[in-house]
Amino acid sequence: MAVVTDRPTRRTPGLAPDAPAPPPRRRPLWLFLAPLAALLALTIAVGVSLGSVSIPIGDVWAIVAHRFAPGVFTPWWTNAREAIVIESRLPRSLMAAAVGASLAVAGGVAQAVTRNPLADPYLLGVSSGAGFGVVVLTVLGVGAGVWGVFTLPMAAFLGSLIPLVGVVLVARRAHDTTAIVLVGAALTMVFGSLNTFVLLVLGDDHQLGTVMRWLAGGFGDAGWTMLAAPVVILLLTGVVVLLCSRHLDLLLTGDDGATAMGVNVPRFRILMLLLVSLLTAGAVAVAGTIGFIGLLVPHLAGYLTGRTTARLLPTAALLGAVALVAADIAARSVSDGAELPVGVVTGVVGGPVFLVMLWRRYGKAAV
Repeated sequence: MAVVTDRPTRRTPGLAPDAPAPPPRRRPLWLFLAPLAALLALTIAVGVSLGSVSIPIGDVWAIVAHRFAPGVFTPWWTNAREAIVIESRLPRSLMAAAVGASLAVAGGVAQAVTRNPLADPYLLGVSSGAGFGVVVLTVLGVGAGVWGVFTLPMAAFLGSLIPLVGVVLVARRAHDTTAIVLVGAALTMVFGSLNTFVLLVLGDDHQLGTVMRWLAGGFGDAGWTMLAAPVVILLLTGVVVLLCSRHLDLLLTGDDGATAMGVNVPRFRILMLLLVSLLTAGAVAVAGTIGFIGLLVPHLAGYLTGRTTARLLPTAALLGAVALVAADIAARSVSDGAELPVGVVTGVVGGPVFLVMLWRRYGKAAV
């Protein structure tokens, strides 16, 4: 029996009564990027302000403005404070931002290419290869002093490219992303074993300490000259990835779907893996191994803006920059006269967050 009511049926103009509701309108991307950019600027200012000699944030802004636009302010600070800001702390904070952005973008691309939400920039063995380059330089002295102050970063960069050869060879033959992940895992174990062997058999305590400090990650050697490499790599690869964002979105639907839409999947996957390795190599070469930024930040960015590549990657870049600058501040602020490796801070914070993410994804389903 039909029930008749006098209440009129609410209808959306232009839609039939049984038509599904339109999808929610996405917020403009700038609503996310603008606050994150402001937060990044504030975090960098705080990082420059804090240290053994505390400098007010207002003085920091004035010193930076005076250096890059002379005449804006009449100096009231000492030359020593200006040197601390310009020559030491500012390049360190900017390098932390560049490395954090690089790792976050590399992680987002790696997760899209492999269709694995647990993929990170070190998935392909890049960090172990970089460590091998540092070990060879430190213990065996191969190439020592060739590039001056860039010797250690160049050794790490060249070492990080070695595993890429094996991954590319497999990617050209295998159409299954699982094979690529397994090759990366195998290469990580091989280079890790080689590093341990060389250090224990051929190295001494001083060389072991040097390598361990580098592997733990940090920005103690940051300077304007070293800042150029990760920034240039980030800008160039970022432009290429954004131009390929539509293809990355298609790849998330599966190889068959992407092929049907005209994507040469094997060639495109190799290109993206090359970019991931290049981003990671540039970051690892100047900062060592820093975990969890490339794994966790893309998920947070996807939660904020959705999984569309063109929206996710810029958001992830800013979030990664903020996170690593904040981690560097924490590493320098734990105790007076001592500085923790940044990789320790990201590990202590990122580990529990990662476990919570796994619990939310898999734990509730098993209850």
